[in-house]
Amino acid sequence: MNPLNKKIYKKIKKYDEIVICRHIGPDPDAVCSSIALRDSIKATFPNKKVYAVGKSVSRFKLFGELDKIDEEKLNNPLLIVLDLPNISRMDGVNIKKYKEIIKIDHHPFEDKMGNLEIIDVTACSASQLIIELIFDTKLKLTKAVAENLFLGVVSDSERFLFDYTTSKTFELISKLLNKSKINFIPLYKKLYMRPIEEIRFKGYISEHLTITKNNFAYIKIPKTAIEEYKVDTACASNMINDFNYIKDILVWIFITYDEKNELYKINMRSRGPIINKIANKYNGGGHSYACGARIKDENDVDSLIKDLDNLCKEYKSDLNENNKI
Repeated sequence: MNPLNKKIYKKIKKYDEIVICRHIGPDPDAVCSSIALRDSIKATFPNKKVYAVGKSVSRFKLFGELDKIDEEKLNNPLLIVLDLPNISRMDGVNIKKYKEIIKIDHHPFEDKMGNLEIIDVTACSASQLIIELIFDTKLKLTKAVAENLFLGVVSDSERFLFDYTTSKTFELISKLLNKSKINFIPLYKKLYMRPIEEIRFKGYISEHLTITKNNFAYIKIPKTAIEEYKVDTACASNMINDFNYIKDILVWIFITYDEKNELYKINMRSRGPIINKIANKYNGGGHSYACGARIKDENDVDSLIKDLDNLCKEYKSDLNENNKI
């Protein structure tokens, strides 16, 4: 039991209006955890006004609808920040509008946001931390809440394959399934069902991926490919984990251009070198082996590629020196 969860529950109980936010460019864990927490609080305290905010993503609407708010009309609300280490990547809120802030996150610490923060880098997901919060307090676990939390854990742990999956993760999931009695097998469709266009697009990425002699792989995905395969720019980020078990690759990144916001979106993964420090250098962040960045200047994209290639080179050199390969 985490004693901070009791303090969080007391704050939730105190406030009549609560806003829950997460990071821009959300993944399923960010969306599922924020919607699940909102719905759990509303089930526990029906008279409270609780909002899960952030830009909606069409493919994630199966997890539930997000809320739109006018912060000027809120009456001294509590802000709960989920799955977000840094203020610059906050989606849907102005942090200056809130007097009291709670942060619940599983990324390495970057920015302090409030006086009450849970930062647990051993947790596989924000959803895992919300499961703990519910089991440590009187927050209610409905069927819909349990389903979203299960999907958030499965997604961010890549079906329990990532190394921050622990025995505690399995214990909490087991308890979640026993308590909720949800049928989890059909839920996988929400995460993994794909149209044939995306499967063909994955083939395009495989065919055009550049792999350096240092085992670094990257691809700049042109707008013409997005249009040809009839997919959206978020499609690539949803399949980056599919390239995890390729023996010729240590670090790989997918690069797409967001015309609306005029920036490059970089999704980054690693099977050894720690990459989040480099991501931080380029307006990004995340986990040691799974992170992202947003870059305005294409020259900075090229610099990022060089930095990651050099990182792989140094990593291989260190392994050779220690006779590990």
